Amino acid sequence: MPVEIHPADAGRWDDLRAVLCPTENRQTCWCLAWRLTTAEYNRRTADERGEVMRSLVDADPPPGLLAYVDGEVAGWCNVGPRADMDRLTGSRTIPAVDDVPVWSVVCFVVRASHRRRGVAEALLLGAVEHARGYGAPAIEGYPVDPEGGRVNPSLAYVGTMGMFERAGFRRLLKTEAKSDRRHRWVVRLDLS
Repeated sequence: MPVEIHPADAGRWDDLRAVLCPTENRQTCWCLAWRLTTAEYNRRTADERGEVMRSLVDADPPPGLLAYVDGEVAGWCNVGPRADMDRLTGSRTIPAVDDVPVWSVVCFVVRASHRRRGVAEALLLGAVEHARGYGAPAIEGYPVDPEGGRVNPSLAYVGTMGMFERAGFRRLLKTEAKSDRRHRWVVRLDLS
């Protein structure tokens, strides 16, 4: 099944909305939990978070990528410079490993009808090329290590270790962050 990957720019706003806010869900995060400080995120309503995301898709680089299968939007990947992700830059549980100005992959959303079809892996490979195209020296992710078990799909939004390792990322640091009670890792792929 071929998956097409495109930047989530202003021309694809309706598709991004279909993935991140498919109903008038007043609790939706708009995938901004890592891009805003905790205080900024918590004081905004879902509608206000939507306005912030709308401003990001108008910017360069766009805040992520969209996946399409047979012309239908299938998923989203939040990727950008770590320095642009306020909560991540201040994180005590996912610390910076060094001073390299890495890009970060922080979230995947795959629509239920397209799961288990390689959409997230295609998005990850697209994120690598996207970061490379903007001159990033390296790209990081913060996936959960299933530790031989299965991760609850709703808690696997950060990606899994196997997916990142198949894409060539290497483990750098076991973090204090957890997803589904399992540790997350800092993994990196050098792009230079």
